[in-house]
Amino acid sequence: MEYDNLSISSGQILTDEDFPIKYDLYSPISGTRKDFPVIIFLHGFKGFKDWGPFPDACEDMARHGFGVLAINFSHNGIGDGRTEYERLDLFQKSTLTKDLDEIGVVIRALQTGEIDDSHSNLNTDSIGIVGHSRGGHTAVTAAAEYESVKCLVTWAAVADYLDRFSEKEISDWNDKGYTIYKNSRTGQDMKVDKTWYEDTKENADRLIALRRVKELVIPSLFIHGREDEDVSQSNSEELEIACGSKEKELRLIAKAGHTFGASHPFEEEFFPPQFKELVDLTGAWFRQYLK
Repeated sequence: MEYDNLSISSGQILTDEDFPIKYDLYSPISGTRKDFPVIIFLHGFKGFKDWGPFPDACEDMARHGFGVLAINFSHNGIGDGRTEYERLDLFQKSTLTKDLDEIGVVIRALQTGEIDDSHSNLNTDSIGIVGHSRGGHTAVTAAAEYESVKCLVTWAAVADYLDRFSEKEISDWNDKGYTIYKNSRTGQDMKVDKTWYEDTKENADRLIALRRVKELVIPSLFIHGREDEDVSQSNSEELEIACGSKEKELRLIAKAGHTFGASHPFEEEFFPPQFKELVDLTGAWFRQYLK
C-alpha cells in the first residue's frame, strides 16, 4: 500500500557529548492507528542527509509504509545550513566510534519519544537501517550492536576500513597528526585527525563491518554498483559471504558507480535508472522483512 500524504518534520537531538545530531523524519499519514516500522538512513563519508536525491529516496520509502529517519552524524561537517561544510573543525575529529555510538543515541530517542511524529504511530521496536558507503559500514556494525535493529540494507558499503586506509594517509597521520581529503564539489581541504585511524585500529572488533557482519541473524541485503571505482563491489561480496544471516542477498546494479548515477544537487524530475533500481530493491526488501 502506498500513502499519498506524508508528514516531514526536522529537529535535532544531542549526543552524550552535547553535539547536535540533526534529522528529518518522514512519516506516512494514514488516518488510522496503524503502526509503522522505522528505517534509519545513514549518509557516507563527506556526505549528508540532504545530498542529491537522498531526501526523495526517503520520501519514497515512507510512502510505502515506513517512518524514515535521515540523520546527519554530529561530526559530518555540515553547519547550520543543510548542504554546506561550515564545521570542518568537527569533521576533523570524526571517528567510527562516534558514528556507532550516535546510532544508539538515535534509537534511544526514538524509543523514548524524543523523536516522534504526532501524525503517525511509529513502531520503534521494529527498526531497519540503511546506509551508503561509510554509512553502510556503520549500518552493519549498528545492526550487530543494537538488538532493536531487525533489518539491514547497505548501498556500496565499505567492508573493512582498516584495509581502506592508504600508505599516504597513515604516513600523514604518523608525521603530522592529520591527513587532508579534497572535496571535489566545494574545493575545500578537509582535515581528519589521527584519532580516526587510532580509534579504528584499537576498537576494530567493535567497529569493522567485516568482523561484525558475522554476528548478524537479521535479513541483510547488500547492494553495489558494478562500475563503482571508489569502493569496489568486492566489498559487498565479502560482506554477503561473511554475513551470518540465513536471509541474505547480494544485488549488483549494472552501469552503476558509487552514487548509482545520482549527483548533487539533484534537480531532475525522475531518478536516474540505476538509482531507481537501488531504491526499488531497498523498498522491496524492507516491505518483505521489516514488519
